[in-house]
Amino acid sequence: MAKKKKFLIKIKLIKIDKEGCHISVAGKIKNKKINLIIDTGASQTIFDKNRISKYIGHDDFQKAESLSSGLGTNSMESHMVDFQGFTIGDMEFPHKKMMLLDLSHVNETYTMMKLKPIDGVIGGDILKLYKAVIDYDKKIITFRL
Repeated sequence: MAKKKKFLIKIKLIKIDKEGCHISVAGKIKNKKINLIIDTGASQTIFDKNRISKYIGHDDFQKAESLSSGLGTNSMESHMVDFQGFTIGDMEFPHKKMMLLDLSHVNETYTMMKLKPIDGVIGGDILKLYKAVIDYDKKIITFRL
């Protein structure tokens, strides 16, 4: 039986208000640093179309047939793109199609709160697939392959 790999990755807890927080994790796309939020309530992983185009260009964006909902909106045009070279910590994610949305409204809020803009949101699809466990006390997230 092949030994399963385990990746322990540092997270930051970003204070949002008196009691709430967001979970931030550093990643890379094509060796360029990106800022991600871990969102256990998000059904799937998404990236900001505008910010990601700086890293991979926008020539390969494919318009998705369905509209996305959530993130403070009922319907939003989405795009798909084939990602290569996406990592979080030492974990490299396989080549796959990823969802792109315009997250400018999220980043405007982050700017008003004097927080660093985000490049994407890691959602339930990746968290479930890689059996993610978040340890708030140790400030780490564990992924298993």
